[in-house]
Amino acid sequence: MLRALLVFLLASAALTPMPATDAQGILHVERSSPGDLELGGELVGVPPGATRYVRYEDLLQLPQETYTVNDDVNFAHGTVIGGVALDLLAKQFARAPGSALIVAICDDKYRSNYPREYLSIHHPLLVLRINGQLRDRWPRASEGGSLAPYLISHPYFKPAYKVLSHDDEPQIPYGVVRIEFRRESVVFGAIRPGSEWRENERVQQGFIIARQDCFRCHNMGAQGGTKAGSSWLKLGEDARRDPRRFHDMIRDPASVKPDSKMPPQSAYDDATLSALTAYFRNFSPAASKSGRNPNP
Repeated sequence: MLRALLVFLLASAALTPMPATDAQGILHVERSSPGDLELGGELVGVPPGATRYVRYEDLLQLPQETYTVNDDVNFAHGTVIGGVALDLLAKQFARAPGSALIVAICDDKYRSNYPREYLSIHHPLLVLRINGQLRDRWPRASEGGSLAPYLISHPYFKPAYKVLSHDDEPQIPYGVVRIEFRRESVVFGAIRPGSEWRENERVQQGFIIARQDCFRCHNMGAQGGTKAGSSWLKLGEDARRDPRRFHDMIRDPASVKPDSKMPPQSAYDDATLSALTAYFRNFSPAASKSGRNPNP
């Protein structure tokens, strides 16, 4: 009788569905708390498009790195940060770690994109400790908001390139709630210049700038950030219809919309603004109707 009962219990346990986790046991199907980090995109061993969750406590068990940073505007001078390298997260969880584009998505729909070249040069870190403190004791952001649940910083940032008056910019979002491992050809392909533009130097320069800067808050379909609430096509129409106003909106947004929260790009010279205009105007609906394809 006892043996039969044991067999029954073992069989029942085998039939009970278990939560799907990764090999390390830290990817979970369900959220355990609001502070869990969402992971999505192309995850190893996970159906495409599915979301998994990692607990803050489990992230702390992954290999950690510690640096003193002096050039991140989110911190006071000489702040000690500790956390997990984004590249390590890709190696742990991405289906194609050697080629994955990492996308960090914030609670306000702002996005930062980390191509492989950026990861290699700048070594960004998912910050888990600040001055040795866990996140319930983190300082406030310089603008007064909360840095939690996650943020990204660097040991040290030195611009790797310059296009006209645009310098390579540090991607240092806070309020990060989700990280995706994506294909660069899909994400950047949504805004890449079509074949008829590729010999146009100004368009190419505008693309490089817009890909790093504008794409954080403006979207092209499902790609890009949605914080601004103004799509790539709307920017294209603005650039085509009134180039001077488009320039002013980039250089000094408050001069066009007094309530704008868009940060000004006061250092952009006329050549930089001209390149952005040349690039964006090809995404206007009018340009599309004329035979140009803004989304190859």
